[in-house]
Amino acid sequence: MFSKLAAKNVGRSLRDYSVYFITIAFGVCIFYIFNSMESQTVMHYLGGKDSPNVQAILSLIDVLSVFVSVVLAFLILYANTFMIRRRKKELGTYLLLGMPQSRVAALLFLETLLIGLLALGAGLVLGIFLSQFISVFTAGLFSITMTEFYFVFSLGALLKTILYFGIIFLVVMAFNSLSVSRCKLITLLQADRTNQELKLKSIPVSVAMFVAGVVLLVIAYAMLLVRGLLRVDLLFWVMIGMGSLGTLLFFRSLSGFLLRVCQANKKLYYKGLNMFILRQFNSKINTTYVSMTVICLMLLLAIGITACAVGLNNTIENNTDAVTPFDYSLQVWHWEYDEAAGVSTQIDEDLPALLAAKGFDPAQESDCYAWHFYQVETQPLSMEDGQGGTFEVDSFEAIALSDFNALMALQGRPALALEDGRYGVLRLTDPVGRDSIERQAMDRGLALEIGGRAYLPDPAAVRADEVLTTGSTVYSMLILPDSAVEDQGWQVQYLAGDYRAANKEEADRRFWAAAQQLSDEEEHGFLDWDSRLNIYMDMMGSKILVLFIGMYLGITFLLTSAAVLALQQLSQAADNAARYRVLARLGVEEKERSRSVYIQVFLYFFLPLILAVIHAVVGMKAANDVIAEVGRVDAAASSAVTALFILVVYGAYFLATCWGSRRIIREGR
Repeated sequence: MFSKLAAKNVGRSLRDYSVYFITIAFGVCIFYIFNSMESQTVMHYLGGKDSPNVQAILSLIDVLSVFVSVVLAFLILYANTFMIRRRKKELGTYLLLGMPQSRVAALLFLETLLIGLLALGAGLVLGIFLSQFISVFTAGLFSITMTEFYFVFSLGALLKTILYFGIIFLVVMAFNSLSVSRCKLITLLQADRTNQELKLKSIPVSVAMFVAGVVLLVIAYAMLLVRGLLRVDLLFWVMIGMGSLGTLLFFRSLSGFLLRVCQANKKLYYKGLNMFILRQFNSKINTTYVSMTVICLMLLLAIGITACAVGLNNTIENNTDAVTPFDYSLQVWHWEYDEAAGVSTQIDEDLPALLAAKGFDPAQESDCYAWHFYQVETQPLSMEDGQGGTFEVDSFEAIALSDFNALMALQGRPALALEDGRYGVLRLTDPVGRDSIERQAMDRGLALEIGGRAYLPDPAAVRADEVLTTGSTVYSMLILPDSAVEDQGWQVQYLAGDYRAANKEEADRRFWAAAQQLSDEEEHGFLDWDSRLNIYMDMMGSKILVLFIGMYLGITFLLTSAAVLALQQLSQAADNAARYRVLARLGVEEKERSRSVYIQVFLYFFLPLILAVIHAVVGMKAANDVIAEVGRVDAAASSAVTALFILVVYGAYFLATCWGSRRIIREGR
């Protein structure tokens, strides 16, 4: 009988507070998914658990999981306070009928255990299913081709999830038992009759609080935009405190002047159920303004973290793509020194043949091209050093026009037209912060004497940021007609290409093995090589770390904020059921009653969101200034992804709360 009563109560609670159950289950699901990363198929392709990228990812997830578990623990505890408060009259009835207080506490203990087991089971099943797609998602981030895929089950993640959520529910069970044991019978029986005192502030006081809140927020915004995000000192925490206090004063001031302002507009105030809606809203804002402040700040974190993660992710990806025009690049410096003559001689190697002899045939396995990089001698020229001084140069780095156009063809880019007797310039970013000598020569219209012939600049023959090799260390160079470099000494040999095989990972492994063998032999000069996949593995490790931070924390904060608001509104709908019954007896149509429910839920959900968005706009401006230092910021993409993220998760909770509140009011609970 005792177990049947507990099961019946659990069923009713899940029906009335399905948002609570779904939130716990979804929290378990997210927790399991991220902690199962070490067992995912993709980790094999990323180099296994010994890989620095994998170790960094797993270490980050371990740290974040502790933080996320604490946040979810507070969420579950907070949700239980609403559920217990709604059931105090029921629990008091059990005591009145003679059930010992220890049995009531045991009943709550059993109910919490059943809900926890159901949520844990549902969350783990969903997490195990969804975690199968994590490998594909992660592989896509790293541009890895997965040749095999198998079902993944992480026993470690399962045990860790059970342990963390088991501890959380044990704390909840103890909290529930303690809260009931400390309540008197009369308090339990009259719980639904306890009204909150409506504390309306005068208009001057409310306006003063509102103005003070706005001023604090403006000052905090200004400090953030001027100081930036990277200076974490005493003023940084003062700025955070001012922003938080300003947010608190904003929501506190609503309880004073919102009703009075609307009352001043008689047409608006007496239209439909607006009077009832505003009185209901103001009667609760006295006790919910603190939670609305916390929710607003959590929404700020959810929006800011997600947007920054997406923005930085796009920046890293763009930077990675910019330095990887080909699947692989190889460069060779091969000089032989003649001690008798005292001169060094360049050795022209057949790079494709050398690689083919070591197990990788560029001609058969890739679309490739080999060329030379020249150092052409000119008449002495005076160049600016970027610091107000000058220095003299008599040589420039250059590439032949035919080689440049061949490389452009491999990249699918247009060829460059250059007249005989003219030179062009490839402009890239100079790491020392000055205009390159090649760029200065073009901008100043300097004629260059090469091989006894003068070459004039062609302003139409300028290319910017066209990278010629993967992992290039070349920043700027001249583009010269082939005839201009025929008698010039070349400095470096290059080979670059794109793999033809569908499985580029296997081709890349053989290229690296062949290049390493050539380098170990030490008879072909100095070799340096790199590949797109290797650079992706290095640089995209930062990308996936950023994405996981954004996804894990963003989902957690957004889920917590939406769940708290949903539970608050469902609880308030139950409190207001009697008032809506009175409205029904007075002849108010169901359509109008439902509309009043939707408006109240809308105000509670979107007032914190609107202010959080304003906070986030300012915060993202400061964050983008930091991100822009490492690359171009795609603000539109990050904003669109974040908006979609908010719309799906937050919007789903909003709709579920509207429908749940309407059902509770219809049934008269």
